Amino acid sequence: MKNNFKTIAVMTSGGDAPGMNAAIRAVVRTAIVKGINVLAINGGYEGMIDGNFSEMNAESVGNIIHKGGTIIYTSRSERFRKPSWRKVAHEQLQKNNIDAVIIIGGNGSFAGAATFTSEFKIPFIGIPKTIDNDVFGTDYAIGFDTAINTALDALDKIRDTANSHHRLFFVEVMGRDLGFLALYSGIAAGAEAILVPEIKTNMEDLIALLEKGWQRKKNSMIVVVAEGAVKGGVMNIAEQVKMKFNHFDIRVSILGHIQRGGNPSCFDRVLASQLGNHSIQALLKGKKNVVIGMKNNKISYTSFAEASSYKHTVDQNMLQMANELTK
Repeated sequence: MKNNFKTIAVMTSGGDAPGMNAAIRAVVRTAIVKGINVLAINGGYEGMIDGNFSEMNAESVGNIIHKGGTIIYTSRSERFRKPSWRKVAHEQLQKNNIDAVIIIGGNGSFAGAATFTSEFKIPFIGIPKTIDNDVFGTDYAIGFDTAINTALDALDKIRDTANSHHRLFFVEVMGRDLGFLALYSGIAAGAEAILVPEIKTNMEDLIALLEKGWQRKKNSMIVVVAEGAVKGGVMNIAEQVKMKFNHFDIRVSILGHIQRGGNPSCFDRVLASQLGNHSIQALLKGKKNVVIGMKNNKISYTSFAEASSYKHTVDQNMLQMANELTK
């Protein structure tokens, strides 16, 4: 493979997700092996606009594969939405002699990259990361596996206290408008019900399901709620249930941003390493303006236009299975 790249940049953008550092490490070390210099763009698109660049080497990415967050920081940039600021960002890339950019991000970041690469010639390669797992073109995004295991650990601990006090817990997990986190963690925790945006919540059905559990003399119950599943949020649905089902002491737990942090799982570290390594290989093969994903355990390429226009959706068979297992 002919190497026409002297210097590339790597950046992280949007919300943080466990495994981003592992991806940065793979990008930097693979590029160095291929004879390519690497600069970090610190702070996402905001850092690109401000010219916040720093040199990276093998030592700078040592001892980071196990760390959550991102060592080169991230942001959500309103300025980058404006053509004038994108022009400034492009000038900063030219000033630093950047031949290509590896962006570790999600749907919003890739939408920005799609617009930018339509205006300027510099090639971008995207690496998908999001705990929501909604990036189109990959079965799993970096961070999702760690997030569901974080949620599962919390659910297991909540089950312990629920059993001790005969409580019904409503536990809200993240995921925006998709139910991946709720579905996977809820199935693994043996939740009595899982409420996701993909299926409209029917209060009568939920009450009937809880009553059935009461008749079976359950000591505790857990209902996992995706943050976008119910209008008014988890507090609203807990109040509605409390008025009609008072056999248990009802409590609400919102896991929140704890799901974004922590050491990445083995799966996320390996996935991040694979995608980071292949991002450099893709550049050398002439690929540009694509997101590198993993579909059916094989590397896949999806254009920024597609990745930013569509979303990875929950498997209907998984939804059906979850429904049957909570009966």
